[in-house]
Amino acid sequence: MSRPAGTGIWLVGCGNMGGAMLRGWIASGVPAGSITVIDPQLPAAPDGVAVAAAIPDGAPDILVLAVKPQLLEPVARQFADAGVSVRLLISVLAGVEEAVLADAFDAGRVVRAMPNLPGSIGQGVVAMHAADADPAARSEIEALMRPLGLAEWIEDEGLFHAVTALSGSGPGFVYRFIEALAGAGEALGLPADQAQRFAIATVEGSAALAHSSGEAPGVLADRVASPGGTTRAGLDVLDDGDAMKRLVHDTLSAAARRSAELSEIARK
Repeated sequence: MSRPAGTGIWLVGCGNMGGAMLRGWIASGVPAGSITVIDPQLPAAPDGVAVAAAIPDGAPDILVLAVKPQLLEPVARQFADAGVSVRLLISVLAGVEEAVLADAFDAGRVVRAMPNLPGSIGQGVVAMHAADADPAARSEIEALMRPLGLAEWIEDEGLFHAVTALSGSGPGFVYRFIEALAGAGEALGLPADQAQRFAIATVEGSAALAHSSGEAPGVLADRVASPGGTTRAGLDVLDDGDAMKRLVHDTLSAAARRSAELSEIARK
């Protein structure tokens, strides 16, 4: 027997991504008392947010899944055994398709979303897809995701592999670049802590300018590079044989392939 329809949000899993979403919601003004975190690790949560190690009594209006994809089956079984029915299910599980989620949970509507870690400070990216979302449903879902940053719909669920590689995994790749930039500055003589501050501020400012200028990043790169100057000397290394483009392409392709593999595993 299904439990009566509930209220509020249940967030299942509060690791890196779940925690980022939770902090983004609280910072944007979502009432802490409307959120329950379900995680056997009993993670620390903002004041007012309920935390449970297992499925509590009652039922939510919105269920947000933020566990590892490998945990889908046991989590779904627990919810089925408890008879929990929800109006809206939002999943951020990489590679787990809507059809699989619809079979696993008793939900009126299933939505897939792919946020990223900077959502915890409201500067993330969230891609969303729902096969049956009407304009009213889209507005409701956008309102929940917009506090995390740029929130956009994709029209083909298959594009989640590309989204996962670009914006889902992308922060990890950017952090590696910052680490490399700072390390190279240190190797040239700067103190390590100063090199890191300079690298972070350089990436932060460059991204902000790219966002506000309205010009293509390639145009901005060429604008920084005077003929025969220092930037041009460095760009010549990155551009030789499209070295930078090939490296980034290979990096994203590896992440996208893994996303496709996870989809295949989830279907079985």
